[in-house]
Amino acid sequence: MRMRRVPQTYRNIKRYRQIISVLIKYGLGDVVEQLNLGTYVEAGRRIITFKRRKHEIVKLTRAKRLVLLLEELGPTFIKVGQFLSTRPDLIPPEYVKELKKLQDEVPSFGFDEVKAQIESELNSPMEDIFLEFDEKPIAAASIGQAHTARLKNGDKVVVKIQRPGLEKIVNADIDILIGLATLAEKHIAEAELYDPVGVVKEFAGTLYKEMDFTREGHNMERFAINFPDDEVFYVPKVYWDLTRKKVLTMEYIDGIKVSELGRLEEAGLARKIIAKRGADIFLKQVLIHGLFHGDPHPGNIFVLKDNTICLLDYGIVGRVDDQTRDQMTRLIISIIRKDIEGIVKVFIKVGVIDVKIDLRELRTDLLEFTERYYRIPLKRLDIGIIVNDLFEIIHRHRIRIPPNLTLLAKALVLMEGVGRELDPDFDMIEHTRPFIKKMIRQRMAPKYLIKSLSKTLNEYEELFVTLPKDTIELLGKMKKDQLTIGFQHKGMEKFISTLDKSTNRLSFSLIIVALIVGSSLIMQLDKGPLFLGFPVFGFFGYSIAGILGLWLAINILRSGRL
Repeated sequence: MRMRRVPQTYRNIKRYRQIISVLIKYGLGDVVEQLNLGTYVEAGRRIITFKRRKHEIVKLTRAKRLVLLLEELGPTFIKVGQFLSTRPDLIPPEYVKELKKLQDEVPSFGFDEVKAQIESELNSPMEDIFLEFDEKPIAAASIGQAHTARLKNGDKVVVKIQRPGLEKIVNADIDILIGLATLAEKHIAEAELYDPVGVVKEFAGTLYKEMDFTREGHNMERFAINFPDDEVFYVPKVYWDLTRKKVLTMEYIDGIKVSELGRLEEAGLARKIIAKRGADIFLKQVLIHGLFHGDPHPGNIFVLKDNTICLLDYGIVGRVDDQTRDQMTRLIISIIRKDIEGIVKVFIKVGVIDVKIDLRELRTDLLEFTERYYRIPLKRLDIGIIVNDLFEIIHRHRIRIPPNLTLLAKALVLMEGVGRELDPDFDMIEHTRPFIKKMIRQRMAPKYLIKSLSKTLNEYEELFVTLPKDTIELLGKMKKDQLTIGFQHKGMEKFISTLDKSTNRLSFSLIIVALIVGSSLIMQLDKGPLFLGFPVFGFFGYSIAGILGLWLAINILRSGRL
């Protein structure tokens, strides 16, 4: 992955201007002002001053305008929106709801470009590789598009081709996003907790991985290994000799989309069984293998004969390690027992909590959350609503959760939605109960407790071994006056910047006053070369003072702060 940090870059000035223009168009000029973008892109001031937004756009909510804005800015920003829709710990619920509607559908690119990309990546003419190749794509998205084809040996395949020039566009947009995130950290005090630059880098890492089709191929192989010869779950075969970073060739799946209910019934497939098997497969991915499909929406789920399920598009996958699984178990046990302190401890353990957080208020909100769903029959519970309520508390108290947990929550809600679409009586919580019981039994088993105790003792052993040495080294540095303690101020950048500007203006004003006073003294002396009867140097000093004074006044007025 290539990361380049170029704050306020002028290399992408045209793209900056476009972003500012679109922000203003959708009534988000305050964002431009907050980020102080006009300082770095001069055209921003002219846009803010003269360009008016359409009346129809003003009527839309801010969240809806954000969706339209991201769609207009193109593929990278569409992906930003989709990424943020999986991070309810970072943005308010109303924004998450709207961002989930973002469509990753763009016009397809021409067959000439498809042919050039394939031949460049595979180093062979298409005629030598394929017996047939359908020039019309079966799907097109911001990353690439897919075509059906037939190999020389007769195998029917799907070829996924990356959009030409995508890497260059993404690199430029990531540069800009890092620049904007840097400005947010500098000018918006509240942004510090959310680490905007870190979030952009996290997004960039996810996007660059998704753009590498060999990663997707390896993900498919890993799922196939986790479910060997499984009768209810099938993973398409990858043709590695025809797969590269920008081209993925995989087995063609002749199935029915899980959302096509009519076709499922016509084919004699059982919707209730499909719903149950889908939930089983997902829970096994998470709780047994620790590797799960990150985007199981209906378009990525196909049903084959005998109610076998096949998942497509393995570009986004999530991982759950033993420690995360342990914390999930603790959280579930704490919610069941209404143990508020236990829930808070899990949040502290897995999340990033602001030191200014009001723990009393957090405990009150969590108590209300647990009581809201206490003793309610499982069939009346909706995982989507429960997850949304929990993440609303997390966002309100500015708790940051690891990305894999938010991705897991999104995938879980998607699977429940698919299950209920297939079977209105489908109960994801009831279906999850045996897995939860198994997790709790494993955690309470003597083998687990001994392992946990052994791990703790090992950590203490390491502490006892290193502590004396570290203490002696610290005391030695103190004796030799070599101990240095560094302090780093946070949240004062905006104040320092404002103070710096004020000081510069004051200094500039003093220079202007000095010019005026000096010129006045020269006028009184009536010596040196004259112009229209006045000393030239005095006249020249007044002129410079007037120009500088006018320039200072204009800048103060343009800043909006008199």
